[in-house]
Amino acid sequence: MKILGIDPGTATMGYGVIEKDGLTLRCLEYGLIETDKQLSDSIRLKEIDAELEKIFSEHLPDVLAIEKVYFRKNVKTAMTVSQAKGIVMLKAARKEIAVYEFTPSQIKATVTGHGSATKLQVQEMIKSQLKLKDKPHPDDAADALGAAICGSQKINRDSLI
Repeated sequence: MKILGIDPGTATMGYGVIEKDGLTLRCLEYGLIETDKQLSDSIRLKEIDAELEKIFSEHLPDVLAIEKVYFRKNVKTAMTVSQAKGIVMLKAARKEIAVYEFTPSQIKATVTGHGSATKLQVQEMIKSQLKLKDKPHPDDAADALGAAICGSQKINRDSLI
C-alpha cells in the first residue's frame, strides 16, 4: 500500500511517499513543491495542481495523509494554505483515494511517542523508522513523511476494527 503524506503550503508544500508492506515502511520519495511568491495565487495553485498530478500519476497512492491547517495569528497565511490544501484534497477525491487528516501534535505523537516533540526529534525518528541514510529535510518534506507514517498507523488501527 502506498501512502502520500502532505504538509500543505503555497510557497512550499512538503510531500512524502511511503510504501507499507505489513509492518514494514519504506520511503519511496520525498521533497517540496515550490511556487514563486511573486505569482498570483491562482497561478500558484495551478502549479501546485500540476506538480501533484505528476506525483499522483507516478506513485499511484492508495491513501492521502495530510496535516490539518492550524494558525493562531496570521489569517492571511491560513487562507492561502487552506486553498493549497483544498487542491490536494480535491485531487485525492477525484482519484477516489481515502484521505486522513492529522494535527501536528498527532503526527509528532505517532512518530516520536509524544506530541510536543521537536523538529529534530521528529526527523531522527523518521530517519530510524524509514531506515533513511540521513535525516529528512527540509522541514516541510520531513513533516509530510511524518504525516504518511501517521497515515500508516491509522490504517493499522482501522484494520483491527
